Amino acid sequence: MNEKLFIYLFRHGQTTYNRDEKFTGWDNPPLTKLGLQQAQIIAEKLKDKRFSIAYHTSLIRSKNTLEEVLKFHPECTRILEDNRMIERNYGKLNGTTHQQFIEDMGKKLYELEVEGDLIHELSTEGKREVEQFLGEQKYNLIHRGYHIPPPEGESFSMVEIRVQSFINDLLPLMKKERVSVALSAHGNSIRLFRKIMERADIPTATSWVIPFDSFYEYEIGL
Repeated sequence: MNEKLFIYLFRHGQTTYNRDEKFTGWDNPPLTKLGLQQAQIIAEKLKDKRFSIAYHTSLIRSKNTLEEVLKFHPECTRILEDNRMIERNYGKLNGTTHQQFIEDMGKKLYELEVEGDLIHELSTEGKREVEQFLGEQKYNLIHRGYHIPPPEGESFSMVEIRVQSFINDLLPLMKKERVSVALSAHGNSIRLFRKIMERADIPTATSWVIPFDSFYEYEIGL
């Protein structure tokens, strides 16, 4: 009978940036009170699992969520940091609100695509509606577009490269040492981890919503 190993993968709890609908990226906001509660929910769900190695990133939200989980796991003797599982870098957008991006980009696109074109004599409200529409379209491309990076940031495809590198090292380690592992990661690194492990296509992976209070389990055979 083959021994089975497991990966337990979970997202950090809500941060102040998540609450305020900001691009978080590589910024380092703390968990909110709700975020701590969500970390405790994950910990409760994982308390009967067993793992010997746990990973976090350098960001405080990843570390603090893992701290809650580890309260139930004295058997975990190695805590490692690996930023290949860090959040997607939103570059110049880190720390800005989603709505501010939509408004600013909408105004820029309106000037480029509409002013002087076939749309004339729009009311002020009509102009705002066009700007909002254009901004939302650009936001969706940045937020969920697989190949499109934000200014000075990472696309999903770029994140997938480093997540794949992490997996390439993780699986041999697990098999060599015969250990299960826990990963305290981030929404977009989890999205690409899932894409690789579940062999999902791009439209499926980009449509996923990654919860704050649950986990993913992957069985790895020796």
